[in-house]
Amino acid sequence: MRPSTFADMSILLALWFMMFAASSQTIIMTPILPIVEAQFDVPREYLGALVSAYAVMLGLCALVTGPLSDAMGRRRILMIGTGAMCVTLFMHSFVSDFTSLLLIRSLSGMAAGVLSGVAPAYIGDHFPPERRGWANGVVMTAVAVGQIVGIPGGTILADRFGFAAPFVCFAAPMVISFVLVWRLARQPAVARARLSSIGSVVRRYASMFTTTSTGAAVGAYSVMFSGIAFYVIYLVVWIKETFGVTNDEVASLFVVAGIASVIVGPWAGRLSDRIGRKVLVVGGCLGLFVLMTLTTAVMTDFWIAYPLFFAIMVLVSARMGPFQALLSEIVPAERRGSLMSLSIATGQLAMGLCSAAAGVVYTEVGYVTSSVIGGTGMLAMGFIIWRFIPETRHAARR
Repeated sequence: MRPSTFADMSILLALWFMMFAASSQTIIMTPILPIVEAQFDVPREYLGALVSAYAVMLGLCALVTGPLSDAMGRRRILMIGTGAMCVTLFMHSFVSDFTSLLLIRSLSGMAAGVLSGVAPAYIGDHFPPERRGWANGVVMTAVAVGQIVGIPGGTILADRFGFAAPFVCFAAPMVISFVLVWRLARQPAVARARLSSIGSVVRRYASMFTTTSTGAAVGAYSVMFSGIAFYVIYLVVWIKETFGVTNDEVASLFVVAGIASVIVGPWAGRLSDRIGRKVLVVGGCLGLFVLMTLTTAVMTDFWIAYPLFFAIMVLVSARMGPFQALLSEIVPAERRGSLMSLSIATGQLAMGLCSAAAGVVYTEVGYVTSSVIGGTGMLAMGFIIWRFIPETRHAARR
């Protein structure tokens, strides 16, 4: 394995800051919804529109910008996406009512859609196969740091200075990412796609659905996000109703989970570079199936949530970096952006649909069923990857 160069570390740093800001500004919406409700005196049933509008616009823009990144190059898309996200995050400070907030969140979703698949695609272009798992693992630690620092800090800022404060603060690391891409990032020397019309883009996506490995990749993302929707959305509600804990105690769970991700992510990525992607991805899915399905049976007291959450995030982190590396290697460079964006877009759509269903399941049946459905989604993901996506570690060894 060749040593890291200045170019390697520069692009990893740029992608890390981008991922930290982009993930934090997405996750922060959930804990600050009560603040939005109070600040704008909006009916509670309208609050979900903020999440839905963001997800829909993200998915639509991802479908457009994925093929564009294959044709134009990742660096240009990174410049456009980070620049647009800087502007939309800062624009939260000008929101005056719920309607304008809905508009700004929609615009933020569009910016996130531009960026959604470009990080793993750029890593796939820039890094050799034997370093892609490690690089993806490093970048994904940004999400964990957002859980540890960004979300608790952002919640405090919103409580003291209004809902817009955390979004404006998250613009700062996005500015850093923009500058690093502008000054230091270079377009990788890989083949680019030639897209002559909208029809060629449609045919490109259609071929991904009909090709076994890429169709399986899209399906794996969909069942993964579906399982996450059923398990995560009402998890905190169930914990608070069952154990009567405070918001600070719940927040501490996410800090513990974030620490697990920081520790495991880069290690798992590097291990996948040596032994292969699928063993870690499928193994992580099987472990998540067990822990998620048994959550309500195992958690007889609140303190058990700490080791349980830590173990769950160890498995999530062990799976995510290798999974992104795997997907970036099953297609050539000129199709990487399209596949990553299509996978993320369909995953977001599945999560949006299942989010509504999760509310009905939790209300009518209970969280036991929600956790079982969530765990089953992880099992389905593992089966799809094991059965239909080829191992790429042989290519990584050459």
